[in-house]
Amino acid sequence: MQIIIVGCGKVGRTLAEQLQEEDTDITLIDINPDRINEITDEVDAMGVVGNGASINTLMEAGIENADILIAVTVSDEMNLLCCLIAQKTGHCHTIARVRNPIYSKEIGFIKERLGVTMIINPELAAAQEISKLLRFPSAIKIDTFARGKVELLKFKVMPEFELDGKSIQQITEHFRCDILFCAIEGKDYTTIPGGTNVIRNGDVISILATPQNAAAFFKKIGLKTHQVKNTVIVGGGTISYYLAKALLAMKIKVKVIEKDKNRCEFLSEELTDATIINGDGTDRSLLLEEGLESAESFVTLTNMDEENIFLSLFAKTISNAKLVAKVNRLAYDDIIDSLDIGSVIYPKYITADYILQYVRATQNSIGSNVETLYHILDGKAEALEFKICDNSPIVGRTLSELNLKKNLLVGCLYRDGSVRIPRGHDALEIGDRVVIVTTNRGLRDINDILAK
Repeated sequence: MQIIIVGCGKVGRTLAEQLQEEDTDITLIDINPDRINEITDEVDAMGVVGNGASINTLMEAGIENADILIAVTVSDEMNLLCCLIAQKTGHCHTIARVRNPIYSKEIGFIKERLGVTMIINPELAAAQEISKLLRFPSAIKIDTFARGKVELLKFKVMPEFELDGKSIQQITEHFRCDILFCAIEGKDYTTIPGGTNVIRNGDVISILATPQNAAAFFKKIGLKTHQVKNTVIVGGGTISYYLAKALLAMKIKVKVIEKDKNRCEFLSEELTDATIINGDGTDRSLLLEEGLESAESFVTLTNMDEENIFLSLFAKTISNAKLVAKVNRLAYDDIIDSLDIGSVIYPKYITADYILQYVRATQNSIGSNVETLYHILDGKAEALEFKICDNSPIVGRTLSELNLKKNLLVGCLYRDGSVRIPRGHDALEIGDRVVIVTTNRGLRDINDILAK
């Protein structure tokens, strides 16, 4: 598959790194020659220096033979123009990053009239991730499948849960909740577990279940399951705007602290039910004055990763708030994870996962479609949702009869509006949506779950 990426910023680099593992030929376009040289030294890709909206530049990059063009420059208009010219010059699918809220109500027009195949809004996607976490604050991370009917929830095991030393089989039998343990992240290991694996205090566990069954399990082990009642957001950028709108719709009280006076005026006009504070969100006395100690959630969305992390660490010492920090730079994610500051949101990863999901879907056979894809366990594993569209070797045979790859779980089955955790006697059928969790990279078709 031939893929052209226009724009070699953080998102472009992340995409190039992930797509090079997808059996693709990648060409990068950027006006900055130093950026092109830097990335092509690290990633198996060709580089073209030039304007991605130029026909000559696109021709040099091979647009006539390209399968997908992905435009992720800093300019929404440039991204849309690149896609429009690519549509007229070649016959490829086009994906544009569009961030400005003004375009959010025009997505249908952009797709239909301009022919853009897919629109990605990293800020909106990040806001949606955060709103899910504030709905279910006990989770560190929540990924959704089957249009919200199934969730993959990540949480940390605390001593008060009384799970230490118990095997997964013992926990499942004792609590009798229809959930599936998908992953265990300990201090020195990460694994996709079986029934005999033992849980320890401090482990980070991922479970797959319906929202109702997950809530029932969390309630039984003593984890809070109700959404937060209020939140304090530091930083009034685009993510904050989208997040505040979502939280207000959930009847959550919102307070935004922003330094720029003009931005505060804009937010006050657009978010009439929110409290907008013009001030420095890093000012300790201001945070205390605005009720951080009693806040149920605290979200740091400034443009500086260091500020977001430091503020979360400060909030951790003075409050019991659910903490969410936005981080843009990806190089130090392992160190950030070790700080235990709650939930960390990486907009670049979210964007890359959405696009990778689309690339996989265009690569697979007609037998199934990759509907959803998430990288989990710090990128060591994937959780994928397949929709079975046609007959294949896996249809009609029970799971116990299938020769499945190692380190692979058939996690959840969505059929005729109902969800269940499949067992060995269950068989997959045409029309099913099935969630697979695996450390095997690159699954594109449901048949790929079979060992060769």
